[in-house]
Amino acid sequence: MITYEAKRELLDIVGPEYYSDKLEDLVLYASDATNQNQYRPDAVIRPATTEEVARAVLTARRHKVPFIPRGSGSGLSGGALPVDGGIVCVMTRFNRVLEIDEENLLAVVEPGVVTARFQAEVEQLGLFYPPDPASRDFSSLGGNVAENAGGTRAVKYGVTRDYVLGLEFVVGTGEIIQTGVRTVKGVVGYDLTRLIVGSEGTLGVITKLILRLVPKPQSRETVVAYYADMEDAARTVSALTAARVVPATLEFMDRASINCAEDYLRQGLDRTAGAMLLIETDGPEAQARAEAEVAVEVCRRSGAGKVHRAHSREEAEAMWKARRCMSPAMFRVASGKFNEDIVVPRTRIPEMLKRMEQISARHGLTIINFGHAGDGNIHVNVMFDKADPVQAERSHEAVREIMAATLELGGTMSGEHGIGTSKRDFLDMEIRPEAMNLMKRIKTAFDPDGIMNPKKVFPLHP
Repeated sequence: MITYEAKRELLDIVGPEYYSDKLEDLVLYASDATNQNQYRPDAVIRPATTEEVARAVLTARRHKVPFIPRGSGSGLSGGALPVDGGIVCVMTRFNRVLEIDEENLLAVVEPGVVTARFQAEVEQLGLFYPPDPASRDFSSLGGNVAENAGGTRAVKYGVTRDYVLGLEFVVGTGEIIQTGVRTVKGVVGYDLTRLIVGSEGTLGVITKLILRLVPKPQSRETVVAYYADMEDAARTVSALTAARVVPATLEFMDRASINCAEDYLRQGLDRTAGAMLLIETDGPEAQARAEAEVAVEVCRRSGAGKVHRAHSREEAEAMWKARRCMSPAMFRVASGKFNEDIVVPRTRIPEMLKRMEQISARHGLTIINFGHAGDGNIHVNVMFDKADPVQAERSHEAVREIMAATLELGGTMSGEHGIGTSKRDFLDMEIRPEAMNLMKRIKTAFDPDGIMNPKKVFPLHP
């Protein structure tokens, strides 16, 4: 609950144009891309400077009000939901690319910069920022860092944390902290930068980022291969490694996702296939072409029924449409879905998919799977009818069984979406009590009053 005094302080900090407690604004920021829950905040602010953020955090601390950082709201784990109301701090006015240092291969940016816009700016200079979450056209860099976003290129280039050299952020005490370096190397003190990456706004509000860049690849080649079953597709992944080919992307779709995409696009995908691989190589033109040729041969030797290599950028983009359309296409199957992003050792992807077939049959629910075959990251979509409480209950149980199977196969519950509210009650299935208690002590050190994005990450049960 925002008191009159707290409201007056916030108005003084950001001005009446950037403060709101109007119902339409509160409803707007009550949900995120998970579309599962509505948690209405008490107020919304849109600061424009680090000092404004720090003053607002101090106001929240004085009045014991939750403070929730928010980027574009594209998260898939409920990380930006104001579960206990409070102040939603929208960071979209932090939208400047402050510096691109071409000689030292780094950039200094604000957290509200949209990922795709930043990528386009650096690519115009012949540079490359590899992290590419599916939401890159609308997600913000600050949100990517808060969730340690991944994407299709992680198999070759790594994830967001591999490109964060330094940060500026405001902790729950209102202090402004600067971490990291502008150099390739740096080991002075604890690595607070990496601690903040993936902390989901529970430790502080990111206000500035120093990001590493790499030279832009000269060329890209795309290959699509269809298989009778996922075992052959998985063998291809191992065979590519043995052939010393590290694709820039290595994506898979199972039978359900192929059919779902074809229903949506009608572009001639092979409905008879049990799995599809989408492979992209990059680098100098000769290298990208040579690796694509090796990939085609490896696919055929590993049992692919059909293999096709794109002959133009337009043809490659058409191939990628099938993978990129999955989010809207799935809502033709059912009105609701739980979107999970488990990771298993890549050799165990077929076994995990078989487990999910069993879970699907047991609960009478459609489960659609696709994702990053190169790093074992499976996007699991448990589909259900929102209007059917029985299906909703079954879907919750199916998700729990999927998490248990993932851990049993040596995997982890999230590769890039984070924990937020959606996985917090499963956390103690993976994290041991000693580690959980240490994490909670770290949280207290950064946020002694517990105001920063409360009821996220840690289980609510004792």
